[in-house]
Amino acid sequence: MRVALFITCVNDALYPSTGKAVLTVLARLGVEVDFPAAQTCCGQMHYNTGYRHDAEPLARRYARVFSGYDAIVAPSGSCAAMVREAYPRMAERAREEGDRGALADAVAEVVPRTYELSEFLVDVLGVEDVGAYFPHRVTYHPTCHSARLLRLGDRPLRLLRAVAGLELVDLPGSDECCGFGGTFAVKNPAVSAAMGADKVAHVEETGADVLCAADNSCLMHIGGTASRRSAHARGVHLAEILASTREAPWAR
Repeated sequence: MRVALFITCVNDALYPSTGKAVLTVLARLGVEVDFPAAQTCCGQMHYNTGYRHDAEPLARRYARVFSGYDAIVAPSGSCAAMVREAYPRMAERAREEGDRGALADAVAEVVPRTYELSEFLVDVLGVEDVGAYFPHRVTYHPTCHSARLLRLGDRPLRLLRAVAGLELVDLPGSDECCGFGGTFAVKNPAVSAAMGADKVAHVEETGADVLCAADNSCLMHIGGTASRRSAHARGVHLAEILASTREAPWAR
């Protein structure tokens, strides 16, 4: 199986340890992973802000860079959802405007082969116990794109429950948005801040040491609010929890 890592913009720029954690987990499971250096943004920011035509070249580039891989793994429910859900809609709109299927043909190969990390582990590799050890009280926030578009369901929870030493606790109001929403947080800062405060309050109710999610963008937003409120829990990406072992603690 030829597997490629799609690191995504936020992780590449701000959270490179998450990408390294993905490689650590997959290597532990015997999966060799390529990192195509020509990869760039998936175009989500452009698309969600209404600049679809600016997102189309990025979709074509994604298709070109990741062509030929059996699986493309992303540590981001948000960006994986952009590829799987938005690329086909973009292609259809382009066809209606005279593209004659060029974009559709370009993305047809990569769309069904793009997976968020927990999907790849559970559905493709058939693995729930990745040999991780993380002795902390953890609560899980299902981010909007991962829950509503990718429909990850309990895949991340099944992976977390298999981690040795980890105590998983339910998050009240877990199905509520944290308020980030990409450019939503910029356009509607007051509403975004209020939603973030509600999420932090729910996290504090759990008594958890760690808040886990499949998107660092949401963890960043929640973490900023938590810091300003001097909240206890810290955000740790799912991949970094799964990469941690007794011999090599990833996220202490």
